[in-house]
Amino acid sequence: MDLFNIYNYISEETVFQAVRVLLIIAISFPVLLLLRNWARSFFTKKYASHYGMLAGKVVFYTGLVIMIVMVMGQLGISLAPLLAGAGIVGVALGFASQTSVSNIISGLFLIAEQPFKVDDIINVNGTIGIVMSIDVLSVKLRTFDNMFVRIPNETIIKTEVINLTRFPIRRFNAKVSVAYKEDVGKVREILMEVAEKNKYSLSEPEPQIIFEAFGTSSIDLDFRIWAPVNEWIFLKNTIQEEIKKKFDEESIEIPFPHVSLYAGQDTEAMPIEIINSVVQQEEAD
Repeated sequence: MDLFNIYNYISEETVFQAVRVLLIIAISFPVLLLLRNWARSFFTKKYASHYGMLAGKVVFYTGLVIMIVMVMGQLGISLAPLLAGAGIVGVALGFASQTSVSNIISGLFLIAEQPFKVDDIINVNGTIGIVMSIDVLSVKLRTFDNMFVRIPNETIIKTEVINLTRFPIRRFNAKVSVAYKEDVGKVREILMEVAEKNKYSLSEPEPQIIFEAFGTSSIDLDFRIWAPVNEWIFLKNTIQEEIKKKFDEESIEIPFPHVSLYAGQDTEAMPIEIINSVVQQEEAD
């Protein structure tokens, strides 16, 4: 007996069967990857990136199922008992997977409605991140501190979602407070000058200054400035620093909360320095 002859251990038919299975996998799997990449690229260019991702997955998993069926056929495994068993298991899984089915249906609504797309920045229940993918079960986000967040589609459908990058421009509202002694007209001129010189601020729509309220210790203004959506964060970072710098140059007081005490209608406010004088006198004694 030849110990190195493989046909002494397995039949010739089994060897050919294994070769056919390997050939099916070796040929079909690279073709499957090529088709997936083509579908992803085609639908991304023609529609949107999340359509491309979805189309790529549909092509890949459909082809994978076909390849597995072909392999099973070569191995002589009949699909009939498996399908019969799948029917029974399917009923059991149907009761156990109601949440998954709800997520799939919600995912179809998201894909059809398109409230956001891949690479948009959205806010879901206070979680802000960049959309990485929109899948049939969930939406994946990457937050700005580089965390991965998976949100089920059902949650997205039931929750208020804010798309921060839906439109090409975005407004920043700077809350500005000045002391009561300041000339509001002069403050307006200074703020408009700051907006005009800021390189991220748009001239159209024009910046707006809204008189918000007579605050407890200040006059409160709402300074509204627009910027391209991808430069909004730079506007937010720079405009407030520039306001503070300009107010310092023009000696505009930015007040802090304080309380003045009056003994009567015709009297001056009770000065704080009286208390300081007493303390200094006590320290001198």
